[in-house]
Amino acid sequence: MTSALIILALLAVALGLAGTVYPAIPGLGLMFGGAWLLAYATDYQIYGTASIVFLAIVAIIGTAMDYVAGMLGAKYTGASRPAVWGAFIGGVAGAFFSLPGLLFGPMIGAALGELIARKDTWQAGKVGIGTFIGFIIGTVAKVGCALTIVLTLLMMWVASWF
Repeated sequence: MTSALIILALLAVALGLAGTVYPAIPGLGLMFGGAWLLAYATDYQIYGTASIVFLAIVAIIGTAMDYVAGMLGAKYTGASRPAVWGAFIGGVAGAFFSLPGLLFGPMIGAALGELIARKDTWQAGKVGIGTFIGFIIGTVAKVGCALTIVLTLLMMWVASWF
């Protein structure tokens, strides 16, 4: 039973790691779930309560950064409410078009929303680029948090040998 839990936990961490790049999969949440399952499977001997709380905080911060960075990128460039909604709708629609859709969906959605709201092509382009930069910053933060989770799990596992 313990082996099955450990294998399931490692699969959750691996799937979560893939989910840090593909937004349709809740990456950091799955990684934290896998970490908690690893702690549970080993009776909290290797991964204790403090480490699980730390990993939960990292997952929460990374998830929040992912959502907030794109919005702040749009708001920084003076985006209107329709542009913010356009970025959201573009992100959801882009998930169905593989990697190009994931990268450019929010940017195109924000630019179209701004174009509809203000009829200013220059401002629409500015908002689209700001949204894209925010998306990239959020993704980098999310990947950094995912690497923090993986490296913490690995270091604690290696430390348990000594």
